[in-house]
Amino acid sequence: MAATDPFPPCVIVHEAAEACLALVAGRPVTLLSAPWAGVYGGARWWAGLVAAAARRSGCPEPPHILDCGDAPGRALEALRAGQRRLVLRAPAPVWREIAGRAASLGALLLEAPPDALDLGTREGRFRLAAHLGA
Repeated sequence: MAATDPFPPCVIVHEAAEACLALVAGRPVTLLSAPWAGVYGGARWWAGLVAAAARRSGCPEPPHILDCGDAPGRALEALRAGQRRLVLRAPAPVWREIAGRAASLGALLLEAPPDALDLGTREGRFRLAAHLGA
């Protein structure tokens, strides 16, 4: 990630075990859902996964981002559920409208996911420590 990115290094997690792996590394990290997870899993599933990983690892809940694909309805649902960092790939007028709603709630809407290491791959798990700067 670039020095100007607003998050600690991002890792893509597909399940709570991967999130725990990232958290127990003991370095600042941002959890990023798998692409489109907001569509097939939803905001409550994602919040539950992050909370469970934090409990299991004994770490505070880290910053986390839910990828809502191109589904503005799912992004709005996630905002209503309390999610404060989202990715939404939508046409500009739709994106701007939802970004305005997000901003009014103190949330952040991204047009694309930040650069991240995918912990769903063997290579990702192997490279985790280096990615987090350990």
